[in-house]
Amino acid sequence: MAKHYIISISNLVDTFSRALAGEEFDFTLSTSESSLSDSTISEDDFLLVSIDDKVYFQLKVIDKTEEEIKLKKVFEIEKSIAYTIDEEGIIIEIDKEESDFICSKLFDHLVSKNDPSDEIQIDPEVYVKEKYTGRFVFQVLTYLNELDNLNSIKPFFKVNSDPIYTSIKTNEVSLTSIFKTSENELSKEELTFNDGKPRFFEDVIFFWKDKNFYLSTEWTSGKDSRLDLDNFKILIEKYYPKYSIYEENGNYFFSDKIHGKIKIDQVEFDISSFQNACKNAGLVYTDKLITRFVSSLLTKPFIILTGLSGSGKTKLAQAYVQWICQEESQYRIIPVGADWTNREPLLGYPNALKPEEYVKPDSGVIDLIIQANSNPELPHFLILDEMNLSHVERYFADFLSVMESKDERGIPLYSGSNRFDNEGKLISGNLEVPENLFVIGTVNIDETTNMFSPKVLDRANTIEFRINDDEMMTFLASTNDLNMAALLGKGSNMAQNFIALSSNKSFTTEDRDEINKALMNFFGELQKSGSEFGYRSATEILRLINQLDALDNTIKTSEKIDIAIMQKLLPKLHGSRRKLSPILETLGSFCLTEDLKVIKDVFDKVDFDYSNDKVLYPLSLEKIARMYKGAIDNGFASYAEA
Repeated sequence: MAKHYIISISNLVDTFSRALAGEEFDFTLSTSESSLSDSTISEDDFLLVSIDDKVYFQLKVIDKTEEEIKLKKVFEIEKSIAYTIDEEGIIIEIDKEESDFICSKLFDHLVSKNDPSDEIQIDPEVYVKEKYTGRFVFQVLTYLNELDNLNSIKPFFKVNSDPIYTSIKTNEVSLTSIFKTSENELSKEELTFNDGKPRFFEDVIFFWKDKNFYLSTEWTSGKDSRLDLDNFKILIEKYYPKYSIYEENGNYFFSDKIHGKIKIDQVEFDISSFQNACKNAGLVYTDKLITRFVSSLLTKPFIILTGLSGSGKTKLAQAYVQWICQEESQYRIIPVGADWTNREPLLGYPNALKPEEYVKPDSGVIDLIIQANSNPELPHFLILDEMNLSHVERYFADFLSVMESKDERGIPLYSGSNRFDNEGKLISGNLEVPENLFVIGTVNIDETTNMFSPKVLDRANTIEFRINDDEMMTFLASTNDLNMAALLGKGSNMAQNFIALSSNKSFTTEDRDEINKALMNFFGELQKSGSEFGYRSATEILRLINQLDALDNTIKTSEKIDIAIMQKLLPKLHGSRRKLSPILETLGSFCLTEDLKVIKDVFDKVDFDYSNDKVLYPLSLEKIARMYKGAIDNGFASYAEA
């Protein structure tokens, strides 16, 4: 177990020497100069360094010799916390609780105030540390055997043609003759080569099916041999996803999933951080569009991105999931096929010929949902690209039903006795859709696609992507290659707070009179075309406005109403010229002050300035104007445009 120490100094350079050692270590400290010769500090311990209570470092001990101690910097922060240390220049041992208390003081400006139980975890729990590969594998398997009797990997045990040997074989890895088995205990001679070199460990690693299992000693690392540590790592990290295997400074470690980083569980979600990350990656999106996108996800975990082909719909979804997810396994980007006539491409099917088998889809959706259920504190994302290449209701109806009803039983996959996938893992008869699963659909409109039904649009926030003259000019003037790698994991320390924000189902309480008046105006007019909204849409509008305010409290009430109208009310509007024209004229007038005439001053002007201060709802007015023009020119109009 790592120990914790603290030291107060007045100058870092006088006490610690900066070492040019790359990733191995950052600092050295002479044992003779700092009472270290009498200290119990040792490898893997942690040292907090206070420089006059102005700057704090945490350093991890990498190595200790008689002359010096080598240290790796974990973090550096400039902050005063009024923490008193009695003696300067003396290393003092403190308990972990005291160390955690100091760290919480240092980072309290970053920790979310939503949950008083939030804490900062600096170092992971390390369960195995070993220099030699064979011993390392032995200790890891011993730990996991105590954890679950190795039940997560036993389905892949395969008896060799010579039945005294057992291998582990999955689709990804093969560990040939990893075990020797016997009903009786084996002698040392039976476990060694003829030259006396050990071939299997003398200790029984576990007992199963009336046999003793002995682990092979013939392990390599990075050589693609029959028993290589790289393959063992793939096996363990896939079937024990909460654990990690890694090598550092000549030692192998088996620990909690995250290692070598500061992990702040609940960091305040900051929308500007993602906005800046997009700019740094070369992505051209307005801050307002990004705010609409994120607030829509927080309001309800199903959004639709529509608009011009090539306008960046899929890229924004991809950018966000790469930014906020700490692992690639937290999301799937799936192109929808025109031949999707049922749910099988997403949810698989029970094998009618094998009553014990459930065939999982290649899309990986079931694995994603199972992982989301196992990690409720982390967001998981399902991105359906070109969602309307097939009729959405044909393949997505089960999701829509469960997401709306919040049915705890989830999606029924099969009935009857238990079924297993092709890797021997149990697939539950009901698949629960957790609240930390977010679905993002992208939509293009052309002759090859299908229109959304009103019931689908009613269940989502719909965001339209358009490119104006200024945005295209900016893009052409500064065309740079995209650097999506710059986004990877940059917002993962905000992921848990993102989940906390999404669980806030409160309604907005500010400016309710203004909001209600605007909604009732639109309700009455939409009712004339049979496109009025119900209680669900009204509820989600109030929640959307509340989430917009939570992300950016500088947004004016009229802007929030404008966004809500654009995303929740207009998408269901479609019909003929005779049906829509008078309604669109009235809706357009609601977006203006009384000083403008909607047809003469807006609809008939090609170059109308929608940023005019006489426009209350510019987003909505511009959309209404385009729909009006479409109805006049084509005899029909809908929200979705090519």
